[in-house]
Amino acid sequence: MPAITWIQQMLAFYSHLTERDLNILALLDEHRVLTTDQITRLHFTATRTCQDRLRQLQHLGLLERFRYARTGGGGDPWHWTLGIYGARFMAGTHDRPIPTERAHREQLLRLSNHVNLRHLREANEFGVRLAQRARADPQIRMVRWWSERTATARFRGVHPDAHGLWEVSGRLVGWFLECDMGTESLPRLVAKLAAYENLARSDGPAYPVLFWLPGDIREANLHRLLRRHSPPVPVATATHDTDPAGPVWLSVDGRRRTPLADLSSDHGRPVAGNPNWIDGQWDLSEPDTAGHSDLD
Repeated sequence: MPAITWIQQMLAFYSHLTERDLNILALLDEHRVLTTDQITRLHFTATRTCQDRLRQLQHLGLLERFRYARTGGGGDPWHWTLGIYGARFMAGTHDRPIPTERAHREQLLRLSNHVNLRHLREANEFGVRLAQRARADPQIRMVRWWSERTATARFRGVHPDAHGLWEVSGRLVGWFLECDMGTESLPRLVAKLAAYENLARSDGPAYPVLFWLPGDIREANLHRLLRRHSPPVPVATATHDTDPAGPVWLSVDGRRRTPLADLSSDHGRPVAGNPNWIDGQWDLSEPDTAGHSDLD
């Protein structure tokens, strides 16, 4: 397609896009893939309304979707990601290189066949549940929700599955998510804490590392190991079937479960490499995501 043609088509989309549409595109640009149910809980009150709007955005080429068949019949939920025009729109928004159709197709295929797709979906579910709680309660704010790509780029030396800032009644708590699917050994999980310790020792944030685990038995086994190693940074655990905003987080001392907002949290000092501070000033603005391609 000649460049002038698709540019004209992109410009024609603008009059059809609502603020909610723009928020959906931005979410998928940051978090790569979300299910229909997740998008419904974030931005709609009725599933049918969400389905209809997503299909309209798909018809415009702004979104794409895929799902897998289930053994025994039926299928997984639809997974939504940016379509070619959505990818180009977000690339233009963030002054990134405009993806070609071939590059976008290849990236979409890699994402839809990604061996870690289940892990990505579960990590995103953590953020969705928090954002859903914030949407329903005016005393709560989801101040920041960064993907693995953004958090890894912004915090030196650590590779969390997500990062966020959570505010309840004026108390602001940061967190790093380690979303466990039961596929790694427990010693390997514990070994990840060394990077967070190095970050804190270099005057970066000492945020609680949240191990979100698939079940109670794995959580109990992890706690036995953690108590032997005395983690150098705040650590808390909960399981996938819980509300991460609620009193579900068990610290290493194991005495009681507390809400996310009550966990220990240190935002670090105003040093280079701490994205909470810009030129010595406390700053919670969103990062420049110019380094992201649409589906990397």
